[in-house]
Amino acid sequence: MSAGYAALEQEIAAWEGVQATTHRFGGIEFQWGGVEIGHIHRGGMTDIPFTRRVREALVAAQITELHHLLPETGWITFYIRTPQDLETVRTLMRLSYLQKRRRRMPHDDFVTELASLALPETVKQAAQGHIEKEE
Repeated sequence: MSAGYAALEQEIAAWEGVQATTHRFGGIEFQWGGVEIGHIHRGGMTDIPFTRRVREALVAAQITELHHLLPETGWITFYIRTPQDLETVRTLMRLSYLQKRRRRMPHDDFVTELASLALPETVKQAAQGHIEKEE
């Protein structure tokens, strides 16, 4: 699955404006505009920051778990165990990326791209509701 990890890391790093760097606790961290969109530790443990509302929807949908060290925050932890899990991480990272971009680029195509993600409607509504509150 190491080829899958490398392909995923290259894909995320190629998204517009994303920088990939070494994470301080090992693995690779992805940032957009100086804000972290998530990181993948060696071994496949993936941590991604969301709002608490989105995190609650992801956990309720049994897609992710609460963060392994910071369960009271909006962070989630997802463990890559199968090749299909790589696609889930791609989707979760994309959601985080879209949320970060949307906060700084209000005329972005957030809603259109959010609709295209393979996520339950409850998660999309949580993400959409957060953005509507900001506007």
